[in-house]
Amino acid sequence: MSHLSQHPARTSYDVVIIGGAMMGSSVAWWLSHSPDFQGRILVVERDPTYAQCSTAHTNSCIRQQFSEALNIRISQFTAEFIKNLRANMGGDLRVDDLSIQEFGYLYLADSEPKANALRAAQVMQNGLGARTRIMTKHDLARDFPFYQLDDILLGSHGTRDEGYWDGGALFDWFRRKAVAAGVEYVNAEVTGIEATQAQVTSVALSSGRTLSCGHLVNAAGPRANHVAQLAGLDIPVEPRKRFTWVVKAEHPLDHELPLTIDPSGVHIRQDGPETYMIGARPGPDPAVDPADFHMDHSLWETHVWPIVATRIPQFEALRIVTEWAGHYAYNTLDQNAILGPHSEVRNFYFISGFSGHGLQQAPAMGRGLAELITTGRFQTLDLSPFGYDRIAAHRPFGESAVI
Repeated sequence: MSHLSQHPARTSYDVVIIGGAMMGSSVAWWLSHSPDFQGRILVVERDPTYAQCSTAHTNSCIRQQFSEALNIRISQFTAEFIKNLRANMGGDLRVDDLSIQEFGYLYLADSEPKANALRAAQVMQNGLGARTRIMTKHDLARDFPFYQLDDILLGSHGTRDEGYWDGGALFDWFRRKAVAAGVEYVNAEVTGIEATQAQVTSVALSSGRTLSCGHLVNAAGPRANHVAQLAGLDIPVEPRKRFTWVVKAEHPLDHELPLTIDPSGVHIRQDGPETYMIGARPGPDPAVDPADFHMDHSLWETHVWPIVATRIPQFEALRIVTEWAGHYAYNTLDQNAILGPHSEVRNFYFISGFSGHGLQQAPAMGRGLAELITTGRFQTLDLSPFGYDRIAAHRPFGESAVI
């Protein structure tokens, strides 16, 4: 969609969405297909190539292993939604149902507190229908003999609806189907937001146009706080850099590698028959410019590769195939989403701050926000624990399983 017009067709919209990547397009699709909504929708996207958005740099995985029940239910909804995507997209024969490459997540615990947390979470996860198994050191050595386990007490492994899926395909269909339903996308940047103490009245675009709007949705990813500040608001969301490497092993494993989360925070998974994907965060981990995609090559040599080679000695010889840096829209309060209206500017909505697990939450969160806009309340999953009021009260959401 790099040919998008810079000029909206109208001067007034019922809903203006700032940011047209996965979150913005999810909201647009759900709204445009809701029988409760008949309004006009505009999506304002600063980069119609989407080359620098978080959606383009995601590792595209899904998991059930969270410590909070609501996050598990959100992922369960996504798993069913994508596996039945054609039906959810109206039976369009062009749409394929997506599959999940179920290698699972494997969390490794190297201390009793971490082990106890995994045990408690596994009981809760299985009670909600997730298939998570606790694995002793003996179990791990039997099923995954390539790990070095001297420091490991146990692991937690997901065996259903955990692994890789094609998030890019879902994003593409959300966007294409939203456009087909009448949603307008424009290539512009929001440069100003006019708001009273109670509501947003208009937005100014880089093209020089000013548009009135009934509802404004902040789906700007790592730039979400910049957008909030245009309206005189503030949220604790900032760009944090995350690094990914795809590597080829000189000696590939003879067993599919789960998405292994080392106690250090480095994670590695199968990516192809002889390739593996590795992710890590820098240390220290400051906020960065959202246009900063510079790779820190020393991080691989001094930190990431030694950890991987220690945990999986067979990976002593790895060759980097490709590498990139992307950004988390990092919520510094609790690393979880902010969803719903501002407590005072009631028509300013957030769908922001997902801190790395947004792609797998996009279907449920987009649906929830569309429900709020059209009916004033959540109709399916009660997503109110993610509301802005906890930000104002500095009351963190309790999720501890953050990667």
